[in-house]
Amino acid sequence: MSRIAIFGGTFDPPHHAHLALAHSALDALALAEVRWVPTGEPWQKVRDGRAVTPAAQRVAMVEAAIRGEHGDARFTLDRLEVERSGPSYTIHTVNTLAAREPGHEWVLLIGQDQYAGLHTWHGWRELLALVTLAVANRPGVTREPAPEVRALPHRMVPLPMLDISATDIRARVAAGQDIAELVPAEVAGYIARHGLYRR
Repeated sequence: MSRIAIFGGTFDPPHHAHLALAHSALDALALAEVRWVPTGEPWQKVRDGRAVTPAAQRVAMVEAAIRGEHGDARFTLDRLEVERSGPSYTIHTVNTLAAREPGHEWVLLIGQDQYAGLHTWHGWRELLALVTLAVANRPGVTREPAPEVRALPHRMVPLPMLDISATDIRARVAAGQDIAELVPAEVAGYIARHGLYRR
């Protein structure tokens, strides 16, 4: 049975912390693959009124990141969420992958902030029973999961994460600042060519 990590996210844009986390997960969890799954309609961000870059452009940036010099042959891209209409719910993604590719052990790669808010996710109880959680701990962030999450049996593996955020990268681009040290060169080039994140 091979172990595959599902690495979902808005990836707006993908950056060096995402790649470092994926590499760390490969080694720490003896993964056969890290499956990058860009969110189609990130319902919580949409609900909160945050503008999100069109899915096709986010997919293109993920593709550039995982095929670039810091990629890995075990990094793959799955478009299932962007090809599915309606809000993107992780439980639907996990169920779809498990049905489509039976016989794998699935690991869900998430951040500490996502772990702390897991009790707000659609179908989170069912999700905990289906996956091992690999939780990325951002420096200085100590948010704990809700009591109802801690109360349910689940498997969790802590992983380190670099202190880089997509929010900061977008702000830097809008301010005309350099982002070369924060994102892969291929992603920086895509952002520049398409004029993303400018005011």
